[in-house]
Amino acid sequence: MIKRFLDIVVSALGLIFLAPVLGITAWQIRRKLGSPVFFRQTRPGKGGTPFEMIKFRTMLDAVAKNGNPLPDDQRITSFGQFLRSTSLDELPELWNVLKGDMSLVGPRPLLMEYLPLYSSEQYRRHNVRPGVTGWAQVNGRNALSWDEKFRMDVWYVDNQSFWLDMKILFLTVLKVVKRDGISQDGKATMTKFGGNDS
Repeated sequence: MIKRFLDIVVSALGLIFLAPVLGITAWQIRRKLGSPVFFRQTRPGKGGTPFEMIKFRTMLDAVAKNGNPLPDDQRITSFGQFLRSTSLDELPELWNVLKGDMSLVGPRPLLMEYLPLYSSEQYRRHNVRPGVTGWAQVNGRNALSWDEKFRMDVWYVDNQSFWLDMKILFLTVLKVVKRDGISQDGKATMTKFGGNDS
């Protein structure tokens, strides 16, 4: 109950006080990347229940001759990379937190297509609401391997507490300032999870 109360209060205040930042960021995205301003995607929430996550868009809608989207590193611009490195692209997720789809702290919501690929232990990351930030994000973020990330997610599920959440939020601010772990080496973001045998 304390965690949910904190989520509601912080996300509501964040949306109010960060409204100028949200407005300027949206305007710059519209000017530099075009429409739509927001990136919406169905992600698994608590228990694997789908919800629509909302972020600021960071990539161009560039496609190859066959109509498929170009690789991430060919679609992301320097402006998009700036949004990601400063985590400005994540700010609209405060709306997801306010609605109850997400929490401020928890395992990051990944792709729906990963659900059948998890081991039973890895699937336990869905025993809590996904978070805007989490234990894996302050311990390497996208620079971690999938195995490391999942182990940290499950560790958080087993050890979550008010004070751990406060620690993660504090460390998140430090990570954003330092811009650590934005991507894996040689990748624009992170390689896709292909299952435990890949």
